[in-house]
Amino acid sequence: MYGNVRGSGGGPPGEPRAGRRRGAFGTASALGALLLLSGCFSSSDGGEGDGKAASKPSQQPKSTVPYWVNPDGKAARQAAAYAKDGKSAEADLIRKIAEQPVAEWIGVEDPQGEARGFTEAAAKTDREALLVLYNIPHRDCGSYSQGGAADGNAYRAWLDGVIKGIGDRATTVVLEPDALPHIVDTCTPEQFHEERYALLTEAVGKLKALPHTKVYLDAGNPHWIKDPGRMVEPLKRAGIDKADGFALNTSNYQTTEENKKYGKQLSAMVGGKHFVVDTSRNGNGPAPGGDDPENWCNPRGRALGATPTTRTGDPLVDAYLWIKRPGESDGTCKGGPKAGEWWPSYALELARNAK
Repeated sequence: MYGNVRGSGGGPPGEPRAGRRRGAFGTASALGALLLLSGCFSSSDGGEGDGKAASKPSQQPKSTVPYWVNPDGKAARQAAAYAKDGKSAEADLIRKIAEQPVAEWIGVEDPQGEARGFTEAAAKTDREALLVLYNIPHRDCGSYSQGGAADGNAYRAWLDGVIKGIGDRATTVVLEPDALPHIVDTCTPEQFHEERYALLTEAVGKLKALPHTKVYLDAGNPHWIKDPGRMVEPLKRAGIDKADGFALNTSNYQTTEENKKYGKQLSAMVGGKHFVVDTSRNGNGPAPGGDDPENWCNPRGRALGATPTTRTGDPLVDAYLWIKRPGESDGTCKGGPKAGEWWPSYALELARNAK
Protein backbone atom coordinates (compact mmCIF):
# COMPACT_ATOMS: atom_id res chain seq x y z
CA MET A 1 0.00 0.00 0.00
CA TYR A 2 1.20 3.34 0.34
CA GLY A 3 3.38 3.35 -2.39
CA ASN A 4 2.98 3.73 -0.09
CA VAL A 5 2.18 5.38 2.80
CA ARG A 6 1.87 2.90 5.45
CA GLY A 7 1.62 3.94 8.86
CA SER A 8 0.80 2.97 12.26
CA GLY A 9 -1.48 0.27 13.07
CA GLY A 10 -4.43 1.84 12.00
CA GLY A 11 -1.93 4.43 12.32
CA PRO A 12 0.06 6.21 9.89
CA PRO A 13 0.98 5.17 6.51
CA GLY A 14 4.39 4.55 5.78
CA GLU A 15 3.30 1.34 6.79
CA PRO A 16 0.68 0.18 4.66
CA ARG A 17 -1.26 1.34 7.39
CA ALA A 18 -2.58 -1.56 8.84
CA GLY A 19 -1.11 -1.48 12.16
CA ARG A 20 -1.11 2.05 12.72
CA ARG A 21 -4.39 2.89 13.96
CA ARG A 22 -4.18 2.79 17.57
CA GLY A 23 -3.68 5.93 19.52
CA ALA A 24 -1.83 5.66 22.77
CA PHE A 25 -5.16 5.13 24.47
CA GLY A 26 -8.00 2.99 23.22
CA THR A 27 -10.67 3.55 25.86
CA ALA A 28 -12.47 6.46 27.39
CA SER A 29 -11.19 5.56 30.85
CA ALA A 30 -7.59 5.59 29.69
CA LEU A 31 -8.22 8.91 28.03
CA GLY A 32 -9.59 10.23 31.27
CA ALA A 33 -6.35 9.31 32.96
CA LEU A 34 -4.50 11.07 30.16
CA LEU A 35 -6.41 14.27 30.81
CA LEU A 36 -5.30 14.22 34.42
CA LEU A 37 -1.71 13.69 33.35
CA SER A 38 -1.73 16.40 30.72
CA GLY A 39 -3.04 18.86 33.27
CA CYS A 40 0.04 18.22 35.36
CA PHE A 41 2.56 18.60 32.58
CA SER A 42 1.35 21.51 30.55
CA SER A 43 4.00 24.14 31.05
CA SER A 44 6.19 25.18 28.17
CA ASP A 45 9.39 25.03 30.15
CA GLY A 46 9.33 21.53 31.52
CA GLY A 47 7.18 18.93 33.23
CA GLU A 48 7.00 18.01 36.87
CA GLY A 49 9.08 15.28 38.41
CA ASP A 50 12.47 14.78 39.94
CA GLY A 51 14.97 15.14 37.13
CA LYS A 52 14.94 13.81 33.61
CA ALA A 53 14.09 10.26 34.56
CA ALA A 54 10.78 11.26 36.15
CA SER A 55 9.74 14.22 34.02
CA LYS A 56 7.04 14.08 31.39
CA PRO A 57 7.45 15.79 28.02
CA SER A 58 6.34 19.41 28.12
CA GLN A 59 4.64 21.42 25.41
CA GLN A 60 6.65 23.06 22.65
CA PRO A 61 6.43 26.87 22.29
CA LYS A 62 3.01 27.61 20.82
CA SER A 63 4.39 30.27 18.49
CA THR A 64 6.52 27.67 16.74
CA VAL A 65 4.34 24.58 16.89
CA PRO A 66 0.78 24.88 18.20
CA TYR A 67 0.13 21.14 18.34
CA TRP A 68 -0.28 19.13 21.54
CA VAL A 69 2.53 16.92 22.88
CA ASN A 70 1.11 13.74 24.43
CA PRO A 71 2.83 13.46 27.83
CA ASP A 72 2.07 9.75 28.00
CA GLY A 73 2.62 8.55 24.45
CA LYS A 74 4.56 5.44 23.50
CA ALA A 75 7.84 7.29 23.13
CA ALA A 76 7.41 9.03 26.47
CA ARG A 77 6.78 5.70 28.16
CA GLN A 78 9.81 4.17 26.47
CA ALA A 79 12.06 7.04 27.52
CA ALA A 80 10.87 6.70 31.11
CA ALA A 81 11.50 2.95 31.05
CA TYR A 82 15.04 3.42 29.70
CA ALA A 83 15.75 6.07 32.33
CA LYS A 84 14.46 3.83 35.10
CA ASP A 85 16.76 1.05 33.90
CA GLY A 86 19.74 3.42 33.91
CA LYS A 87 19.98 3.51 30.12
CA SER A 88 20.45 7.26 29.92
CA ALA A 89 21.82 7.34 26.37
CA GLU A 90 18.83 5.43 25.03
CA ALA A 91 16.45 7.59 27.07
CA ASP A 92 17.97 10.75 25.62
CA LEU A 93 17.55 9.43 22.07
CA ILE A 94 13.91 8.47 22.54
CA ARG A 95 13.17 11.89 24.06
CA LYS A 96 13.87 13.32 20.60
CA ILE A 97 10.58 11.68 19.65
CA ALA A 98 8.70 12.00 22.92
CA GLU A 99 9.16 15.77 23.13
CA GLN A 100 7.51 16.46 19.76
CA PRO A 101 3.81 16.55 18.88
CA VAL A 102 2.82 13.51 16.85
CA ALA A 103 -0.53 12.67 15.30
CA GLU A 104 -3.05 10.52 17.12
CA TRP A 105 -4.75 7.93 14.90
CA ILE A 106 -8.34 7.47 15.97
CA GLY A 107 -9.32 3.84 16.58
CA VAL A 108 -12.55 2.04 15.86
CA GLU A 109 -13.93 1.00 19.25
CA ASP A 110 -14.64 4.43 20.74
CA PRO A 111 -14.08 7.20 18.19
CA GLN A 112 -16.07 9.75 20.17
CA GLY A 113 -14.25 9.04 23.43
CA GLU A 114 -10.81 9.10 21.81
CA ALA A 115 -11.46 12.26 19.83
CA ARG A 116 -12.85 13.98 22.91
CA GLY A 117 -10.00 12.80 25.10
CA PHE A 118 -7.25 13.98 22.78
CA THR A 119 -8.90 17.31 21.95
CA GLU A 120 -9.72 18.06 25.59
CA ALA A 121 -6.17 17.23 26.63
CA ALA A 122 -4.87 19.57 23.94
CA ALA A 123 -7.28 22.33 24.95
CA LYS A 124 -6.19 22.10 28.57
CA THR A 125 -2.68 23.04 27.48
CA ASP A 126 -3.91 25.72 25.06
CA ARG A 127 -2.77 23.63 22.13
CA GLU A 128 -4.34 22.11 19.03
CA ALA A 129 -4.99 18.39 18.60
CA LEU A 130 -3.55 16.64 15.52
CA LEU A 131 -5.67 13.67 14.47
CA VAL A 132 -5.60 11.16 11.63
CA LEU A 133 -8.80 9.52 10.41
CA TYR A 134 -8.02 6.20 8.78
CA ASN A 135 -11.02 3.94 8.61
CA ILE A 136 -12.27 4.12 5.01
CA PRO A 137 -13.89 0.87 3.78
CA HIS A 138 -11.55 -1.45 1.81
CA ARG A 139 -8.54 0.28 3.32
CA ASP A 140 -5.03 -0.43 2.07
CA CYS A 141 -6.09 -2.94 -0.57
CA GLY A 142 -5.65 -5.87 1.78
CA SER A 143 -2.03 -5.05 2.59
CA TYR A 144 -0.39 -4.57 6.01
CA SER A 145 -2.97 -1.99 7.10
CA GLN A 146 -5.99 -3.65 5.61
CA GLY A 147 -9.33 -3.16 7.28
CA GLY A 148 -11.49 -0.13 7.71
CA ALA A 149 -15.22 0.24 8.27
CA ALA A 150 -17.43 -2.62 7.10
CA ASP A 151 -19.39 -0.37 4.74
CA GLY A 152 -20.40 3.21 4.06
CA ASN A 153 -22.98 3.37 6.82
CA ALA A 154 -20.52 2.00 9.37
CA TYR A 155 -18.03 4.64 8.29
CA ARG A 156 -20.60 7.40 8.64
CA ALA A 157 -21.48 6.24 12.16
CA TRP A 158 -17.79 6.14 13.10
CA LEU A 159 -17.21 9.59 11.61
CA ASP A 160 -20.18 11.02 13.49
CA GLY A 161 -18.59 9.79 16.69
CA VAL A 162 -15.36 11.58 15.81
CA ILE A 163 -17.28 14.77 14.99
CA LYS A 164 -19.04 14.72 18.37
CA GLY A 165 -15.74 14.07 20.11
CA ILE A 166 -13.97 17.02 18.48
CA GLY A 167 -16.75 19.51 19.08
CA ASP A 168 -15.61 23.13 19.18
CA ARG A 169 -11.99 22.42 20.16
CA ALA A 170 -9.09 23.38 17.87
CA THR A 171 -8.12 20.37 15.78
CA THR A 172 -6.20 19.59 12.60
CA VAL A 173 -7.29 16.43 10.78
CA VAL A 174 -5.36 14.46 8.16
CA LEU A 175 -8.12 12.63 6.32
CA GLU A 176 -7.79 9.04 5.15
CA PRO A 177 -4.19 8.33 4.16
CA ASP A 178 -3.92 6.32 0.95
CA ALA A 179 -7.61 6.57 0.10
CA LEU A 180 -7.22 8.76 -3.00
CA PRO A 181 -3.80 7.55 -4.20
CA HIS A 182 -5.12 3.98 -4.13
CA ILE A 183 -7.87 5.05 -6.50
CA VAL A 184 -5.32 6.62 -8.83
CA ASP A 185 -2.96 3.64 -8.84
CA THR A 186 -5.99 1.32 -9.43
CA CYS A 187 -5.24 -0.69 -6.30
CA THR A 188 -8.76 -0.01 -5.00
CA PRO A 189 -11.28 -1.81 -7.26
CA GLU A 190 -13.35 0.49 -9.42
CA GLN A 191 -16.65 -0.61 -7.90
CA PHE A 192 -15.65 1.11 -4.65
CA HIS A 193 -14.61 4.43 -6.16
CA GLU A 194 -17.96 6.25 -6.12
CA GLU A 195 -18.65 5.31 -2.52
CA ARG A 196 -15.19 6.42 -1.49
CA TYR A 197 -15.55 9.82 -3.12
CA ALA A 198 -18.96 10.25 -1.48
CA LEU A 199 -17.64 9.31 1.97
CA LEU A 200 -14.64 11.63 1.70
CA THR A 201 -16.80 14.51 0.49
CA GLU A 202 -19.17 13.98 3.41
CA ALA A 203 -16.25 13.77 5.83
CA VAL A 204 -14.74 17.02 4.61
CA GLY A 205 -18.10 18.76 4.83
CA LYS A 206 -18.89 17.55 8.35
CA LEU A 207 -15.43 18.30 9.69
CA LYS A 208 -15.37 21.78 8.16
CA ALA A 209 -18.79 22.49 9.69
CA LEU A 210 -17.06 22.37 13.08
CA PRO A 211 -15.94 25.83 14.24
CA HIS A 212 -12.22 25.21 14.76
CA THR A 213 -11.22 22.22 12.63
CA LYS A 214 -8.76 22.20 9.72
CA VAL A 215 -8.84 19.34 7.21
CA TYR A 216 -6.15 18.07 4.84
CA LEU A 217 -6.93 15.33 2.32
CA ASP A 218 -4.13 12.83 1.83
CA ALA A 219 -2.53 13.13 -1.62
CA GLY A 220 0.26 10.56 -1.49
CA ASN A 221 3.87 11.44 -2.22
CA PRO A 222 5.95 12.37 -5.28
CA HIS A 223 7.38 8.88 -5.74
CA TRP A 224 3.99 7.20 -5.64
CA ILE A 225 1.75 9.19 -7.95
CA LYS A 226 4.60 10.78 -9.86
CA ASP A 227 2.45 13.01 -12.06
CA PRO A 228 0.62 15.45 -9.75
CA GLY A 229 -1.93 16.03 -12.48
CA ARG A 230 -3.34 12.56 -11.83
CA MET A 231 -4.32 13.62 -8.32
CA VAL A 232 -6.34 16.65 -9.41
CA GLU A 233 -9.66 15.07 -10.32
CA PRO A 234 -9.67 12.70 -7.31
CA LEU A 235 -9.00 15.59 -4.93
CA LYS A 236 -11.77 17.65 -6.51
CA ARG A 237 -14.24 14.78 -6.29
CA ALA A 238 -13.30 14.26 -2.65
CA GLY A 239 -14.04 17.84 -1.65
CA ILE A 240 -10.70 19.64 -1.79
CA ASP A 241 -12.54 22.91 -2.49
CA LYS A 242 -13.97 22.86 1.05
CA ALA A 243 -10.86 21.42 2.70
CA ASP A 244 -7.97 23.52 3.96
CA GLY A 245 -5.60 21.66 1.69
CA PHE A 246 -3.83 18.34 1.20
CA ALA A 247 -1.21 16.26 3.00
CA LEU A 248 1.92 14.76 1.46
CA ASN A 249 4.39 12.03 2.41
CA THR A 250 2.22 10.46 5.11
CA SER A 251 4.20 7.61 6.64
CA ASN A 252 6.77 7.83 3.88
CA TYR A 253 10.41 8.90 3.57
CA GLN A 254 10.58 11.24 0.57
CA THR A 255 12.56 14.42 1.16
CA THR A 256 10.93 17.64 2.22
CA GLU A 257 12.25 19.47 -0.83
CA GLU A 258 10.80 16.92 -3.25
CA ASN A 259 7.45 17.09 -1.48
CA LYS A 260 7.45 20.88 -1.60
CA LYS A 261 8.19 20.89 -5.33
CA TYR A 262 5.45 18.36 -5.97
CA GLY A 263 3.03 20.11 -3.63
CA LYS A 264 3.43 23.45 -5.36
CA GLN A 265 2.72 21.86 -8.74
CA LEU A 266 -0.38 20.16 -7.37
CA SER A 267 -1.50 23.29 -5.53
CA ALA A 268 -1.48 25.27 -8.77
CA MET A 269 -3.88 22.72 -10.25
CA VAL A 270 -6.38 22.77 -7.36
CA GLY A 271 -6.95 26.44 -6.82
CA GLY A 272 -3.84 27.33 -4.86
CA LYS A 273 -4.65 25.07 -1.91
CA HIS A 274 -2.05 24.89 0.86
CA PHE A 275 -0.49 21.65 2.06
CA VAL A 276 1.33 19.96 4.93
CA VAL A 277 4.26 17.53 4.76
CA ASP A 278 4.97 14.54 6.98
CA THR A 279 8.62 14.94 8.00
CA SER A 280 8.59 12.33 10.75
CA ARG A 281 11.08 9.95 9.15
CA ASN A 282 12.50 11.67 6.08
CA GLY A 283 15.72 13.02 7.56
CA ASN A 284 17.84 10.78 5.35
CA GLY A 285 15.34 10.63 2.51
CA PRO A 286 14.05 7.34 1.08
CA ALA A 287 15.97 4.09 1.07
CA PRO A 288 17.74 3.21 -2.17
CA GLY A 289 15.31 1.41 -4.48
CA GLY A 290 17.39 -1.54 -5.61
CA ASP A 291 15.39 -4.72 -6.05
CA ASP A 292 13.26 -4.27 -2.93
CA PRO A 293 9.59 -3.82 -3.90
CA GLU A 294 8.90 -2.80 -0.31
CA ASN A 295 11.61 -0.21 0.14
CA TRP A 296 8.98 1.90 1.91
CA CYS A 297 8.52 -0.72 4.64
CA ASN A 298 10.81 -0.36 7.67
CA PRO A 299 13.85 0.64 5.58
CA ARG A 300 17.11 0.74 7.48
CA GLY A 301 19.29 3.80 7.86
CA ARG A 302 16.43 6.30 7.97
CA ALA A 303 16.28 9.30 10.31
CA LEU A 304 13.89 11.67 12.01
CA GLY A 305 13.17 14.66 9.81
CA ALA A 306 12.48 18.31 10.55
CA THR A 307 10.62 18.73 13.81
CA PRO A 308 6.96 19.80 13.61
CA THR A 309 6.42 23.49 13.02
CA THR A 310 4.10 25.95 11.34
CA ARG A 311 7.08 28.19 10.57
CA THR A 312 7.97 26.59 7.26
CA GLY A 313 9.21 29.70 5.48
CA ASP A 314 6.88 28.93 2.58
CA PRO A 315 3.43 30.51 2.25
CA LEU A 316 1.96 27.37 0.62
CA VAL A 317 3.28 24.95 3.26
CA ASP A 318 1.10 25.30 6.35
CA ALA A 319 3.16 22.94 8.50
CA TYR A 320 5.73 20.22 8.77
CA LEU A 321 4.05 17.50 10.81
CA TRP A 322 4.90 14.14 12.33
CA ILE A 323 1.85 12.32 10.98
CA LYS A 324 3.38 8.87 11.14
CA ARG A 325 4.48 8.23 14.71
CA PRO A 326 8.24 7.60 14.63
CA GLY A 327 9.10 4.26 16.17
CA GLU A 328 5.97 2.45 15.04
CA SER A 329 6.40 -0.36 12.55
CA ASP A 330 5.34 -0.16 8.91
CA GLY A 331 4.41 -3.85 8.96
CA THR A 332 5.81 -7.33 9.32
CA CYS A 333 8.74 -6.77 6.98
CA LYS A 334 12.48 -6.59 7.68
CA GLY A 335 11.98 -8.03 11.14
CA GLY A 336 9.32 -5.56 12.23
CA PRO A 337 6.22 -6.24 14.33
CA LYS A 338 2.69 -5.67 13.05
CA ALA A 339 1.97 -2.32 11.43
CA GLY A 340 1.49 0.37 14.04
CA GLU A 341 3.16 -1.49 16.89
CA TRP A 342 5.93 0.26 18.81
CA TRP A 343 9.41 -0.96 17.81
CA PRO A 344 12.07 0.38 20.22
CA SER A 345 15.11 -0.57 18.15
CA TYR A 346 13.73 1.19 15.07
CA ALA A 347 12.85 4.26 17.12
CA LEU A 348 16.42 4.37 18.44
CA GLU A 349 17.82 4.12 14.91
CA LEU A 350 15.65 6.98 13.65
CA ALA A 351 16.70 9.18 16.57
CA ARG A 352 20.37 8.20 16.40
CA ASN A 353 20.52 9.10 12.69
CA ALA A 354 18.76 12.42 13.11
CA LYS A 355 20.81 15.42 12.02
